[in-house]
Amino acid sequence: MDKKPKQNTKKSRFRLLHQYYSYTGFYTFVKNSIKKTIVPILILVVSLWFVHEFVVDFNDLFATIIATYSPISILAIFFASETFLGLIPPEIFIAWADKTSHPLIYLTILACLSYIGGILSYTMGKIISKIPRIYNYLEGKMSKHIKMIRKWGGFLIVVGALLPIPFSITSIAAGLIHYKFTNYLLFGLLRFVRFFLYALVIFNVF
Repeated sequence: MDKKPKQNTKKSRFRLLHQYYSYTGFYTFVKNSIKKTIVPILILVVSLWFVHEFVVDFNDLFATIIATYSPISILAIFFASETFLGLIPPEIFIAWADKTSHPLIYLTILACLSYIGGILSYTMGKIISKIPRIYNYLEGKMSKHIKMIRKWGGFLIVVGALLPIPFSITSIAAGLIHYKFTNYLLFGLLRFVRFFLYALVIFNVF
């Protein structure tokens, strides 16, 4: 007798969530985001293949980079990029990790740095929220992200962690609205999934 009401409650909550995300356009946003990211990923893969075949051998290029620059320097550049707006595509660094002597170790370090960079971006967002002049400026510039994260919360962080959307922008927006930090940390762990999935599917690191 006790089980049926619980099941009905769970079903009703699921249906309410489903209706909410349907009405607010979350599913449409995810679908459009996936559509937008498929083309850039394909272009990136084809471009890399074309450059590798006809312009420069990536094996030689990354061998030169590895010989010229220390791993710490490359990781520092990546960390700065992941903390401040994600200007350099992570795929470049994943490809670099594939050419190192320990791909899995460096890939794990990249994923950790991306995760930590997101946390710093979240912290910057919280700090900025207490500085009215900067907050008002960013609120205008990032109004779309702030509006979406207020509507969808953790689900937008999931999308930002998995898809080729600058994760730092989503993280700053989460900090600006003081999104619950523990939930942010939990959803942000999917950043690791993205790195290892990309490494496996696109670059065959494993």
